[in-house]
Amino acid sequence: QLQASGGGSVQAGGSLRLSCAFSGGAFSSYALGWFRQAPGKEREGISCVSTSDGGTFYADSVKGRFTIPSDNAKNTVYLQMNSLKPEDTGVYYCAAMFYVGSGKVVSGEESDMEYWGKGTLVTVSS
Repeated sequence: QLQASGGGSVQAGGSLRLSCAFSGGAFSSYALGWFRQAPGKEREGISCVSTSDGGTFYADSVKGRFTIPSDNAKNTVYLQMNSLKPEDTGVYYCAAMFYVGSGKVVSGEESDMEYWGKGTLVTVSS
């Protein structure tokens, strides 16, 4: 089960931190990712992290601005979003895939994800 939180409204240039709390499995065996659906657009993979080896993926659109720290003690993954732009506006979803021993790679591939949380809305105003 995944529970995302932390969305809200912010002005361009500001920061937000999203949280994704994971339950119901061995956290360290999973990779967790964040996906974004902007208004009128398809959902896209933003970032992903392996909780076992720390491997990460970032979409080009967020590299250098977003990070995806994880806290294994709290079974939680975060999305730290800095230097936000209006085009970062959208509904952000947390997702998870069983990773250890799966042969999968950490990426923004939506079809790899097995579990999804409800979205949280982020609005960035100019």
